[in-house]
Amino acid sequence: MRPTSRPRRAGVLLTAALASSALLLTACGSGAKSGSDASPGGGEKITLTVGDFGTFGYKEAGLYDEYMAAHPNITIKYETAQDGQKYWDALTTHLASNSGLADIQAVEVGYIAQATGTLADKFTDLSKVDGVNSGNWLPWKSKQATTAKGALIGLGTDIGPMAICYRTDLFQQAGLPTDRAEVAKLWQGDWSRFVEAGKAYQAKAPAGTFFTDSASGLFNAALSAEAQQYSDASGKLVYKDSPGVKKAWDLAVSASQAKISAGLRQFQDPWNAAFANAKFATVVCPSWMTGIIGKYSGDSGKGKWDIAAPPVASNWGGAFLTVPKAGKHQKEAAALAAWLTAPEQQAKVFTKVGNLPSTVGGLQQPAVQAAKQDYFNGAPTGQIFAASAQAIQPSPIGEQDGNVKTIITDNGVLDIEEHGTDPAKAWANVVKLVDDKTGH
Repeated sequence: MRPTSRPRRAGVLLTAALASSALLLTACGSGAKSGSDASPGGGEKITLTVGDFGTFGYKEAGLYDEYMAAHPNITIKYETAQDGQKYWDALTTHLASNSGLADIQAVEVGYIAQATGTLADKFTDLSKVDGVNSGNWLPWKSKQATTAKGALIGLGTDIGPMAICYRTDLFQQAGLPTDRAEVAKLWQGDWSRFVEAGKAYQAKAPAGTFFTDSASGLFNAALSAEAQQYSDASGKLVYKDSPGVKKAWDLAVSASQAKISAGLRQFQDPWNAAFANAKFATVVCPSWMTGIIGKYSGDSGKGKWDIAAPPVASNWGGAFLTVPKAGKHQKEAAALAAWLTAPEQQAKVFTKVGNLPSTVGGLQQPAVQAAKQDYFNGAPTGQIFAASAQAIQPSPIGEQDGNVKTIITDNGVLDIEEHGTDPAKAWANVVKLVDDKTGH
C-alpha cells in the first residue's frame, strides 16, 4: 500500500493523519505468523500504537477489534498517513531521536533495505518472538527484512503481484474486447503492447476519457518486472545506467506523449475523484490496488471494473511491520505484529481489501484460493494474483530505492505529464534531485 505510492503504494493512501509528534502513519496490508494467539492475555492495561500508510486493511477486516476482544488489557490505537514518502521521512527522523515512535511501525518494501542496513540497530529482532519463523513467508519476502547479522526486523504484510484493472463499459465503447482473457491478449508478453492498446483505445475513446490513469503508475509497473531496477546486487545505486529504469522511463514517456494517460498523480486528488467520474479505462493493478479502486469508484463502478492478467508477472509494493526498540511495549507489540501477519489474518485482509498474503500459508488459505470479487465483475482474484505471485522474480533492493522511485515518478514523469517538459530536461532534474537527496 504504497503506495510512496501505495503505495505504495502500493504506496500509499487513505485518511491522512498527523500525530502530535508529526509522525505520519497509515495502513496497507497484513502480515505473517503461524501461531493463533501470540499476545499475553493478562497483565496491566496498556495501549499499543500502530503507525502505517496506505490501506493495510486491519481496521477494515475488524482485526484490531478482534484482538482487543481477546486481550481486554490491550487497547490499540493507530494513525494512517496518505503520503508514504512523508511518512518515511518522518519515521527516520523519529528513529534518529529515539522518540515519537509508535509501538509498531510499518515499512514499505522500497525502504526495507535502509531499515535492515544503516537503521538496523533501531529495530527489535522479531525472530525471537514465540512462534515466528522466517520460513512462514515466501523466501524472498523474509530475506528482504533480514539484516546482515541474521536479525529479522520486519514481518511481511502483503505482496503486490501485478494485474491490469479495466472498465468493461469504457472498453466496449472504444471497440475493445471486454472478456478478461481476450483483454489480456491485447498486451500479453510486453508492456509496450499495453501502450499500443492504449493508442487503439484513445482513437475511439469516449469523450473526456483516457486509456490509463498515470504514466508514473505505468513506470512503476513496468520497472517492477525488470531484473535490475535502482540498485545492483551489492546495494549500490545504479539507476542512471540501469537497463530496467531506462526501459520503464522510455515507456512512461511514450505513454505521456501519446496522450493515452490522464496525467494524474496517484493516491492524491484529483486522482481519487477521477475514479468516480470514470475518467480512465485502466489502472496498473497490484493486488492491493483493488481495495483502493472500490473505495474511490464507489457504488457507481461496481460490476463495471474487471481484472486481466498483466503483460509480464511482477511485484509492485508490499510492506513489513517492525517494532522499534524505543517503543514502550516491545514484547506486546511484537506479539500483536506476529498475530496481524499470521496466515489466517492475512486471508481476512485479502478478502476485505485485496492485499495478497506474503506468507506461504496465507496464499494457501481456501478463502484466498477461492476468492472472487463481485465488485470486479466476479473476477477470480485469488487465482489471478496467486498465480502471478508464484512467477515473481524479485530484484535487488538498495537503501535509497524508495527515495529514487519517488523522485522519478513524482518529479520526473509527472513533470512531463503536467507541464510537457522535455524528457531529457526532466531526467536531468531527476538526477539533480537524487544527488541532493542521497549524495549519489
